[in-house]
This record gives sequence, C-alpha cells and structure tokens, in this order.
Amino acid sequence: MDTPTTSRRRLVQLGAAALPLAALGSALPAVARAATSPSGATLRMPAETDRHVRTFMAWPALSSIWTTRLDGARRDIARVAAAISRFEPVVMLARPEQAADARSTCGAGAQFGIDVVEIPDDDFWIRDFGPTFVVAPGAVAGVDTHFNGWGKTGTTYAQPYANDAAAAATLLCRYGVPRVQAGFVGEGGSLETDGQGTLLATVSSLVNGNRNPGMSQDQVEQAMKSALGIDKVIWVPGLAGQDITDCHIDCLARFVGPGHVILDRPGPGTADRWVAVYHETRQILLEATDAQGRRLTVTELPAPDRDRIRGKGTSFLSSYTNYYTPNGAVLVPQFGHGDADNAARAILQAAYPGRTVVQLDIDTIAWGGGGIHCATQSQPAVPPVL
Repeated sequence: MDTPTTSRRRLVQLGAAALPLAALGSALPAVARAATSPSGATLRMPAETDRHVRTFMAWPALSSIWTTRLDGARRDIARVAAAISRFEPVVMLARPEQAADARSTCGAGAQFGIDVVEIPDDDFWIRDFGPTFVVAPGAVAGVDTHFNGWGKTGTTYAQPYANDAAAAATLLCRYGVPRVQAGFVGEGGSLETDGQGTLLATVSSLVNGNRNPGMSQDQVEQAMKSALGIDKVIWVPGLAGQDITDCHIDCLARFVGPGHVILDRPGPGTADRWVAVYHETRQILLEATDAQGRRLTVTELPAPDRDRIRGKGTSFLSSYTNYYTPNGAVLVPQFGHGDADNAARAILQAAYPGRTVVQLDIDTIAWGGGGIHCATQSQPAVPPVL
C-alpha cells in the first residue's frame, strides 16, 4: 500500500470592519499579558460557531507527501470547499504554479465564491499552520503560533513546512489583520474554546519538547491565556508519539457551546491506546468546570466500526468529531458504515438544531490522518461596538 511521507495519525478580504495594525498599536503583540483592543477589551479566541467572514483552506501541493493520492486529496479539498461555499466565502491558498489547477478543480460555489490566492503552501492542514483569530468589540487580530511542522524535524515523519510556517503572517498582512506572535509553539488543532474564556487542550501536543522545550505546563498555559484571552484551561493528558500531532484536541473533544462538549468515542477496531485516551478524557471532562464555574455536559459521538468503513489502514482517521461549523452548517465526514454515519448525523443535528448537517466523503483526507476541521480555518466577524 502506498503511504504518505508523513501521516498525521501515525508515528510508528477581512471586510471593511477590520482594524489596521496601527490602530492596535503597542497592545500587540502580547506575551506576558492578554492583548487588548483600543477600547481596552481583551481580545479573546471566539467560539467556532460565532459568525465567520470567510473560511481559509489550502491546496494540496506536494506529491512527495501524498504520492499517488495527490489527485484524490485535491478532489476531497475541492469537495469540502464547495460545500462550505454554500454558507460562506472560501479563500484557497495555492502555489502560484498550481493556482490555475485549483481554480479549475474548485469551480464556483453554490452561493458564495471560492477565491484562490497565490500564497505558497506545502500541505493543506491550514487549521494548524494558519492564524488563530482573536476578537473584541470593534477589533480582530490573528495569533501566529509559530508552526514548526508538529515538531517532527529530524524524525522519519518530517515533511517540508517552510511555506506553511510563513503562511499565517502572509495571510494576515494580505487581509490587513494585526498579528499577535504567541509566546508558545503550537497549532490551531490543539486549541478548542467555548468563546467564553475556557480552552480545552491536550498536554501531549503542547507541553512537549518538540514544540516548547524547557517550558512547564504552567508556563505554556500562561502563554496561551495571554495570546488567546483565555481564563481557564482544561487539560487532558492526550497521547504523545502515536501520531504526528501528538493527539490534537480537535479529534478528541469539541465545544458545542458554553458548558457542552462533544467527546469522540472510539468505535470497534480502535487500538487500545486510543480507547484509554477516551476513558481518561471522559473522566476529566465529567469532573471539570469551565471558566464560568459550570459543570460540563458531555455528549458522546461514537466513531464507526473500522471493519465496516471504506477507508483502511492504521492511519485512517475514522472520527466524526473533526467536524467544521461554517455559518449555519455542520460539515461532517461519512465513512460508509451506514448505521454509524446516520447516528453521527442525528447526534450533531440535535447538538446544533439551528444548523444544516452536511455529510461529505473525505476518504483521502482521512487516509492522510486528518479531517474537515484540520483542513479549514475560520476568520470570525468583528463583533460590534456596543
């Protein structure tokens, strides 16, 4: 079987409301304290369900990573972009020499456009290498978390990432969004928030010498609170060294809303080590309180039977939890195990009653160890000044 050079689950025009950088002045960047807007309000990472201006995506670039599956990866990315464009605009990063192909393959969206911009990339996991946005009334900024290829340099799982590492700064400059340089190294997929000051994160993907050598858990936590406007971090251990992300939270637990978390429940055929991660995470979430002092409601989202899905291989990410919420919708994979696909749709529809649940085939993306959330990054709308 052909395999990518690295697998994510394997070890073995901001609008007119945008503020220019000068408007935020010396308040940005912030490392020792939370960044603030001109009004004095703390810039805070919003919930993904808040209104978006657009979704950023990236065009699969390298056959050295995807080998014979590059075309399949591109078809999957185009399919996801087309689905999102029914609900909000999409901006697709692509290498200049690949932009025409990206435009041709993506075509036009059903309602909103798909704009291909010529910004070089290496891979399409823009959740991880793109900016993570923070907002306050009348203000927005983008946090650059210093993507370092998941800390895999020097390992057999390393892949090119120089272009991806530069993309956050390039995008923010292009769209006139101030840039906050985080005081930690991480990826967007390692950060999950309720928009009210609570962050979910795994220790394994952040308190790790391959990202933040010499930093204690408390030091990493303080740096995240500062850059993202967070009041409380709920840590779960995760699992280091068993996938390229070291167990990102966005494949494990997601906020539906304040006080409500979706938890990935492994399906039949899942390796015991990941089942243990689930049990450990579940217990912590059931005992945790958020930044407002609320106990969490935990809704489990069962994964499919790995023997009954289309995708095969130990790296195939058969998780519904890596879904994405563009304006008015929930985009979730379907894997060919009909009962599990239908159950996932019903659970997500109940969790997001005002949204349209859209199921998509993303088998090549999943074969590469990622999901719809990994391949997208939302730019939030600027909250109004009240």
